[in-house]
Amino acid sequence: MAWSLERCNVNLGTGKLGVVRPATEVHAEEAIEALKAGKVIAVPTDTLYGFACDACSTEAVNRIYDIKGRKHTSPLAICVGDVSDIKRFAVTDHLPHGLLDCLLPGPVTVVLRRGESSILEKSLNPGLDSIGIRVPDSNFIRIIARGSRSALALTSANLSGQPSSVSIKDFENLWEHCAYIYDNGELPSGCAGSTVVDLIKAGKYKILRAGSSMEETVAILERHKLVDDGVAS
Repeated sequence: MAWSLERCNVNLGTGKLGVVRPATEVHAEEAIEALKAGKVIAVPTDTLYGFACDACSTEAVNRIYDIKGRKHTSPLAICVGDVSDIKRFAVTDHLPHGLLDCLLPGPVTVVLRRGESSILEKSLNPGLDSIGIRVPDSNFIRIIARGSRSALALTSANLSGQPSSVSIKDFENLWEHCAYIYDNGELPSGCAGSTVVDLIKAGKYKILRAGSSMEETVAILERHKLVDDGVAS
């Protein structure tokens, strides 16, 4: 997608929300600073567009719930920059060697137990001892996740219960609530989100959402000798 200088500088310097930028590395630092300031941004992933904020900022997490009109009983996933970061936030010792590196980066959310050593704030998804974690195969969001030195709370960029967004135009009515909207054109996933798999039990897996990569995910899990613990309805 070609970007003119005029388009890239919409609202530049005015302090207004809803500033559209191309999702390129040159804009990563401003995204990181917005996250550190407790702002919500909209970003492309390898599946859908999402709302992201600092997962350790209670105020920012609450803002995402407000933007989406989402019940606080519905948990948020987190996004990290690299597979090696996952162990900072969840228990991975029970997983077969190399499993996470085969699944990720990619269109998969792994659900793991937080454990006592997790550095996540207790205010994120209170009452749950598990957490969904993503490492998208998308360079821009991984750069800003690394730069934040934290985890990003991540959820689809739409009103709760409405269709997911594969272009920024799909959620144009919500732009005003975001510090920045980062555009990577229309995404090819066809509105299918990530495949969500529960890996809490040693030696077992449970598909919680089929998503866009179920067949590939199951093949990897079974190649690592995990047994299907049932498909969630």
